[in-house]
Amino acid sequence: MPFAYVDSIYAIISSVIIVMDTSVFVSAVLGPWGASREMLRACLSGRLKPLMGTALFAEYESLLSRDALFATCRLDSSQRDSLFNAFLSVCRWTTIYFGWRPNLRDEGDNHVVELAVAGGAEVIVTKNIRDFRSAELHFPGLRILRPEDLAKEIAPWPH
Repeated sequence: MPFAYVDSIYAIISSVIIVMDTSVFVSAVLGPWGASREMLRACLSGRLKPLMGTALFAEYESLLSRDALFATCRLDSSQRDSLFNAFLSVCRWTTIYFGWRPNLRDEGDNHVVELAVAGGAEVIVTKNIRDFRSAELHFPGLRILRPEDLAKEIAPWPH
């Protein structure tokens, strides 16, 4: 069910808790506009509340260290690090105490679902929908959305 905000007061005090997959962050850094960039802006402005955990942090760090991945990026390494630090400053650090093992197609993504469950996230935002939706274990109230879909849902927010 999409997020419906009755009035702007509710919208201001209510942030949607999400887990932003690394695919969205990388896309936001590489592209000057688009839904992934809007997701990053929404996190930095407080419209979305991202979660961060140990495994996801390590995945971000690994990706950000791959200079070849960012060969066409307008931001240099130190600027990317600054942007990542700004993103981290708005993340809520979440400890995973129980491994649910949802058995995703890519076993390396299980930690993303576990982080979402541990932190009470409403949405995992990812560009890799297919792998997440193929999970053997599903959690009520946790949706898997592309950046474009979540951007449409939060669009009514005042800017």
